[in-house]
Amino acid sequence: MTSTATPAAQPANSRGRVITASLVGTTIEFYDFYAYATAAVLVFPILFFPTGNTTTALLLSFATFGAAMVARPIGAVVFGHFGDRLGRKGTLVASLLTMGIATFLIGCLPTYNDIGVWAAVLLLICRLAQGFALGGEWSGAALVATENAPKGKRALYGTFPQLGAPIGFIIANSVFLIINFSLPGEGGVASDAFLSWGWRIPFLFSAVMVIVGLWVRLKLVESDAFKKAAAKGEIKKAPIGYVFQKYWWQLILGTFFMLATYVLFYLMTSFTLSFGTRPVDAPVAGLGFAYTDFVLMQIIGVLFFGICTLASGPLADSIGRRKLLLWVTSFIIVFGAIWMVFLAPRDAAGFSGALVQAFLIFGFLLMGMTFGPMGALLPELFPTNVRYTGSAVAYNVSSILGAALAPIIAVWLWEVGAGSPWLVGIYLSLSGVVTLVALILGKETKDVDIDGDGVTDEGDEGAQLAAKEAAMV
Repeated sequence: MTSTATPAAQPANSRGRVITASLVGTTIEFYDFYAYATAAVLVFPILFFPTGNTTTALLLSFATFGAAMVARPIGAVVFGHFGDRLGRKGTLVASLLTMGIATFLIGCLPTYNDIGVWAAVLLLICRLAQGFALGGEWSGAALVATENAPKGKRALYGTFPQLGAPIGFIIANSVFLIINFSLPGEGGVASDAFLSWGWRIPFLFSAVMVIVGLWVRLKLVESDAFKKAAAKGEIKKAPIGYVFQKYWWQLILGTFFMLATYVLFYLMTSFTLSFGTRPVDAPVAGLGFAYTDFVLMQIIGVLFFGICTLASGPLADSIGRRKLLLWVTSFIIVFGAIWMVFLAPRDAAGFSGALVQAFLIFGFLLMGMTFGPMGALLPELFPTNVRYTGSAVAYNVSSILGAALAPIIAVWLWEVGAGSPWLVGIYLSLSGVVTLVALILGKETKDVDIDGDGVTDEGDEGAQLAAKEAAMV
């Protein structure tokens, strides 16, 4: 008997292409971001903000770091508009190119000794361009992964763009370490050679990575979900207006879902680098570790970040995004409350390297478990025709509340605490409480059909009504 079954249609993008395209772009984006974060601690306070006061210079440097977060929601609106109107592919290429150009130009900037305060102004402009580009990058990469994911594996695929964060961190800091070890006789990152030209290399090197990323992304085709929405005439002329009108509650929830993640993210990277390498006898004391030693300790922690990011996907697909995040966020609250168990001096010799390493591992482990599911959770809050805009705005508005303020607040609390970071830990715990409340108010999204109208398989009446209204507009 001859079978009349129709062979299953091949996916528009192969699994390898989806994984590579969603991973390579965010890896480059986060590499660029981390390169700036490292320079914000080691270079920019000296070369662009020579105030004569170490803490003031560091705060000014972190202010430019945080300024990019203010630009990110603007980028989310602009790139989200084109991503929902014209498609994901072209928007992703544009965001990556913008980020790459801005980062390369940072490596070419004159310093304060060359042009005075204009050096800081130009640095700020480039930093704003970085933030603008990243505002459109993450959401597009997450949509490439989730809209092309096989059934039941959307959270797993959503972890691939999230893996760009730990991989980008490792590459960026490894480049700085290589430069450091290449100048051993001159003092490494403290040398005149590093401050003169060595710090520029990581920013200039990003051009090579951008070329590779563009080559991969240009091979993408649009997802079936977007093509279906376009074929049905569901594309909105003004996605941002529609998402604020119909999905404002999802925007609020998505923003606060990410709050603890962002605060933890930037405390474990930029703040801990500054805190860990500040001398113990400084006016605002640090841990006193050598730069290379502490970065290697961070990289060990980030390995756990990457492993747990990937592991969180199958777990979120199995038990649900919300249930997993409720547990992880509770652990983040506890972690912030017990910072001083890890960071208090052990004896007259100073801090325990083993406990500080355990602190970094535990913090980055939690980071992977909370960051991984976001690649699926935020896109699942919105229907296809405004998914790029909605998820991008929620993700990036949260960056202002979390990432933009976290390093500045942490440095201030560190100074108020006279070198003790216990107040910084309490700040993390309070952020976790806010996120926990948002998760309690939210609903599970793992059964949402993102290829259709966004209605859950369980038949949520509110979602059905929203979907019907969306189809009528």
